[in-house]
Amino acid sequence: MKILKNIGREFSGYNILESGKRLLDRKPLQCSLYVTDRCNLDCAYCTEYDNSRPHPSLDNLKKWIRKIRELGTMRIALVGGEPLVHPNIVELVRYCRELGFATSLTTNGFLLTRKLVAQLEDAGLQVMQISVDRMTPSPITKKSFKTILPKLDYFRDSKISLHITGVICAATLPESRAVLETGLSRGIPTEVRLVHADPLHRFRVDRGPREELERFIDSMIEQKRRGEKIHTSEAILNYQRSLLRGEHVEWTCMAGYKLFFVSAQGKFWICSMVHTNKDIMDVTLDDLYANYRKKSCQEGCGVYCAVNASLLAEKPVRVLGKEIVARAKRIPSMFRRSLTPDAGKATHSAITNPDGTHEMNGSAKGAPSADDRVSLRKSV
Repeated sequence: MKILKNIGREFSGYNILESGKRLLDRKPLQCSLYVTDRCNLDCAYCTEYDNSRPHPSLDNLKKWIRKIRELGTMRIALVGGEPLVHPNIVELVRYCRELGFATSLTTNGFLLTRKLVAQLEDAGLQVMQISVDRMTPSPITKKSFKTILPKLDYFRDSKISLHITGVICAATLPESRAVLETGLSRGIPTEVRLVHADPLHRFRVDRGPREELERFIDSMIEQKRRGEKIHTSEAILNYQRSLLRGEHVEWTCMAGYKLFFVSAQGKFWICSMVHTNKDIMDVTLDDLYANYRKKSCQEGCGVYCAVNASLLAEKPVRVLGKEIVARAKRIPSMFRRSLTPDAGKATHSAITNPDGTHEMNGSAKGAPSADDRVSLRKSV
């Protein structure tokens, strides 16, 4: 039964059959709703928090959520800022599920407690993305994996499907490999994404050496093809590699149509980087469809959720087919882990050696699985 549950979790939170309808009609697939602009951290590269602004009211958020659903949206991602700082976050998750949304939440994880995870699970949360950047904090980013490692135990028997996402830039690159392998060694789908520029193609931080970044992307592609739990799609990994090489990718942006954003002030946004002053309550399906077009800002776009939705809608068989095959390859390792007593019940910390390599340090409860014995002595 446990292995069947784990297999189910690989595809949870997607409403696959219902979402498939959105590839054939003119209604939106997904909306990212900013439940607050406030955040408990202040990472230097981040453009998506403002602690001077109050939380939107629960009534307003529910009103916007109803409107998002009325537009036909199948999935809702609760984002911020930091969603967990909103005092009504559990009630918001419950409300989204009551309306029939496939519901996810993105957090830095610092505010997670065992009790809160249980409450979110009880409310029906299906997917949680924890955003981390390095194993240890730096002046650029406070989102350290080492800080939240103990909190991963809260999800061991949870129905919430967890994945880890990091950002690659010059400041995080020395520890990005350790972030990836630490997540994978615990059996958690993990990815690290290239830091993206703003609509004017400006970077707030140093991106890092192109050759080194490209090698990292190539390695994630190979790991995904081997069946390892690289969370992002191969289509997006290939897209990021093309960005690094300066190659043109032919696609039509569907941001503002199949995928759109709603700000913490109730404004309709094309994506996280392209904003409008139009109130979400005034948006119609025709307004959304008008955004089905090539956009001046799409060349070099780093809003990967928008790119992914666009590629999926344009080439569903190719994109979704590869992802289903990649996830199916994970099943044999699930069987191996299920046959190992107390598999994965290890407490690890990452050590950065003087030579810049990384290794795992920790004690295990029972015999670790093969995945948990992954060596992190890899130079980056």
